[in-house]
Amino acid sequence: MSLPKGLAEDVSKNLVMVARLIDEDPEGAYAYSKIALRLASRVAAVREAAGFAAYANQKYSEALAEFRAARRMTGSVDLWPVMADCERGLGRPEKALDMAGAPEVHKLDKAGQVEMRLVAAGARRDMDQLDAAIVTLQSPELASNTVQPWTARLRYAYADALLAAGREDEAREWFVKAVESDKDDSTDASDRLAAMDGVEFVDAFVEDEDEDDSDTVVVMDAEIEVDDEVEPQDDVSVVDELDDEDEDDDVEDGIEDDDEVEVEAAAESAEDVVKEDVLLKEEDDDKN
Repeated sequence: MSLPKGLAEDVSKNLVMVARLIDEDPEGAYAYSKIALRLASRVAAVREAAGFAAYANQKYSEALAEFRAARRMTGSVDLWPVMADCERGLGRPEKALDMAGAPEVHKLDKAGQVEMRLVAAGARRDMDQLDAAIVTLQSPELASNTVQPWTARLRYAYADALLAAGREDEAREWFVKAVESDKDDSTDASDRLAAMDGVEFVDAFVEDEDEDDSDTVVVMDAEIEVDDEVEPQDDVSVVDELDDEDEDDDVEDGIEDDDEVEVEAAAESAEDVVKEDVLLKEEDDDKN
């Protein structure tokens, strides 16, 4: 749907703000998405961005409605995994599993298929089916030594499921693999691994009663005497086998001649920025 130039510019600016705020200020991103909706509710890209903003605020019913609207407008299956995860958020893991076995899954690209596998495993865990969750995650993508954008999250989810099932040695092995593939710190695999090994990172000043002007730094239960003042350090912080094989678009603040394309590009940027945060939320749900 084409928009007048001025309107298209206003919509695009709001979608850009959704992308910028979705990680650190999801409520702010949600507010901007509502403005975009009021301006251009018949634009699929706007409905999609609004869906992600609602998802980030755990408004799963609203998010699902927006994703369904966007899908009706475009006919695309790209949103199928996050729609299934909304079903999980609404307490309907059985529905999520039904979606994981639907024909739409085979139309997804490789990244989408992996996301669907992660959602299906999470649904199994929601139903206390730990063994089934582990089997769901076992796949060629998990076994591959090639690092892809989804590798760290897939390995992490597998390690977490193993740990929940009491298979600690195997879990530790896969947390190590997750750390090795997690180049952008998209998971907290290193912290989980440290916790399994009984390592605690504690920074504190302890006055040394025997020496004046001497501090004791406690790190992992060891005491190290230092003569000079030591600054405290920060804490180191699907059901079926899936077929083979998203392309990011950068959003510019200016509006080009093709207004419709510009609006959609802004929304795609919002989707890319929020995707990692969404997946981390899935991992937190699984751990809980």
